[in-house]
Amino acid sequence: MIYNQSKAVLTIATGKLIYIQMAVNLARSFKWWHKNSSIKFVLATDQKHLLPEDLLDIEIIELQPGEYGYGFSPKLYLDKLAPAKHTLFIDADCLCVNSLDSVFERFAGHAVSVVGGTISQGEWFGDVARVCQRFKVAVLPKFNGGVYYLEKGELSDRVYSTARELEPQYDEIGLVRLRNRPNDELLMAIAMALHNQTPIPDDGSIMSDPQACPGALFIDVLRGKSRLLNPPAPHPKHQAWYPFTEVNPVIVHFLGDYTTKYPYKREEFKLLLAGSEGWPIRAADLWATVFRTIPLLSIQILKNTLRPAYRKLFGTRRIAVSERL
Repeated sequence: MIYNQSKAVLTIATGKLIYIQMAVNLARSFKWWHKNSSIKFVLATDQKHLLPEDLLDIEIIELQPGEYGYGFSPKLYLDKLAPAKHTLFIDADCLCVNSLDSVFERFAGHAVSVVGGTISQGEWFGDVARVCQRFKVAVLPKFNGGVYYLEKGELSDRVYSTARELEPQYDEIGLVRLRNRPNDELLMAIAMALHNQTPIPDDGSIMSDPQACPGALFIDVLRGKSRLLNPPAPHPKHQAWYPFTEVNPVIVHFLGDYTTKYPYKREEFKLLLAGSEGWPIRAADLWATVFRTIPLLSIQILKNTLRPAYRKLFGTRRIAVSERL
């Protein structure tokens, strides 16, 4: 389905309820910063009936359950879903803290691109050097698949077609699964390399996440602020692979279980109050502090305080199954 428009942001929410809930938060953050923008927000979903009233004006691509596979597989069909000439795909577990105009400007002219760098050796869901040798490419793009950019055309179609052709060979190639499913990032990396598509250099301004920056995360969607910290070495939380100690991205990616915690839950509540119900920002801030910030941080402090005693008495708890599985 192609709409008569130049630029669009696309997200996918299929399967479990949690995905449509996250997509609602992303859509509200987008609408907050694009009130008079020509960029459209498009949701591909098999759960259209779950959308709240304030989002009934967004564009919908209706999907059948499993139409494009499960897990990460639907992201290999972005060429089929892309609703505009220039499409920016954003994972549903992200939030926007400002206009995305500058992001489209950075990506312009790339048939398919991502935010990241390149890698020729080491481990990234498999032996990178071995994968490069198998496909006769010098390097692979290395990136977080929370963002993909594509421009409609034969080249982007070929890239995605190649990625889909590779998916059945995922295990045979020697790639490691993510949540027991093929990881779209590796398949897209190989396909991009085979078709000479390159990433936009990551400078921390487009997207980042709390795994790359485990030191601290400060975000205020309504006021357009984000600040993520990667503690410098030799801090035990320092991520040596991430080249920045502080970033201010326009897109914050709450991967893993970060969507169940502070500050995501606070921002979700503020977007409901201000974005959906029209509350003033200050009132939304105050209400969210009382009903989200204080309870969530109190629970976290209590858990951290009692955890050593709990482990001494009962041992280490089993890792909880992700809500996303």
